Amino acid sequence: MDDNYRHKGLRKKLVDTISAKGITDQRVLDAVNSIPRHLFLDSGFLKFAYEDKPFPIGSGQTISQPYTVAYQTELLKIKKGDKVLEIGTGSGYQACILAEMGAKVFTIERQKKLYARTKEFLPGIGYRTVKCFYGDGNKGLPAFAPYDKILITAAAPEISENLIEQLKPGGFLVVPLGGGELQVMVRLTKTKDGVVHEERFGGFRFVPLLKNKAND
Repeated sequence: MDDNYRHKGLRKKLVDTISAKGITDQRVLDAVNSIPRHLFLDSGFLKFAYEDKPFPIGSGQTISQPYTVAYQTELLKIKKGDKVLEIGTGSGYQACILAEMGAKVFTIERQKKLYARTKEFLPGIGYRTVKCFYGDGNKGLPAFAPYDKILITAAAPEISENLIEQLKPGGFLVVPLGGGELQVMVRLTKTKDGVVHEERFGGFRFVPLLKNKAND
């Protein structure tokens, strides 16, 4: 794994950039500073790896803009030992951010090629504790429920009841909600008696979360 002084210097600049945009959780910033994002990108994008931009990763998917990753992570209020379900593994970068912060990560991907690549890739860069699964994220992973936190990393026109059921009372679910070109970042909080409260934040653009489908 090539992670040299130049890469580390570029990561520090990236952290300064997302901090200036409003990310204040130092543990989130430290995680971004620790993870070599260039390893998650195809060779054609390596020189741009530490720009605050999304890039394609194949199968019609993207690695999200670092600010977006940090923003969603900050909304989750991750605590060490939290059991987190991620819907949409993609490159695995977001899962590594969560793991770096001490979360126990379960992540599900519906694109088979991405799933196979990421499942093999993550242990190779030291993230052996991230549990990768192939399937329809709308169904969640009931076998391992309940979860302290649930993160959806694709645009969802609606929130699956399956996921709300799998969220532990007192837990958070963060999702870019909306079926159009622009989504609103939403955080749901499930109370001890099962009532769900909604908070709305800024606008973002995500690739869509498709329902009832897993692709080869």
